[in-house]
Amino acid sequence: MDPQQQWPADGDRRRAVLAAAARTSGTTIVLVALYFLLPFHHLDELGPLLGLCGGLVLVVVLIVWEAKRILAARYPGLRGAEAMTVIAVAFILMFATIYVLMSSVAPDGFTAPLTRVDALYFTVTVLGTVGFGDIAATSQAARVVVTVQILADLALIGAGVRVLIAAVQRGRAAQASK
Repeated sequence: MDPQQQWPADGDRRRAVLAAAARTSGTTIVLVALYFLLPFHHLDELGPLLGLCGGLVLVVVLIVWEAKRILAARYPGLRGAEAMTVIAVAFILMFATIYVLMSSVAPDGFTAPLTRVDALYFTVTVLGTVGFGDIAATSQAARVVVTVQILADLALIGAGVRVLIAAVQRGRAAQASK
């Protein structure tokens, strides 16, 4: 089947794109709302390091799960775009949560105590390698976690995106053979 024929009529195409955008927006809103609304005090008992390890495992599981969903999707390209957005949001919020927990356990780990907004901002500046310098890791533990985030950023961008693109390509090939 010609790749152009994978798409249905314009009306169906618009509906598919709008549905994907709505799902992505809804999921993003829910994840961000949970980040700001859920209490983290019970996570302090687990420790930020355990939370970091668990969070990284969850991101890998999410990538694998999303890749499987892409392979089975009617429109793998749309599903891939949705997956990348959800994975990126979950990844960012996971590190922001770790930074909030670290700051609450050891406020001197950063140049200033981190609120949830500060931690989210710091996570995005590290991801974007911007590093404005207004918030910085000052303790060894915080520097280790920031280093892990930088390496995980590279892994997510490199390997994670590659896995999702491969899944989209395989999903398109499977759709073309139907």
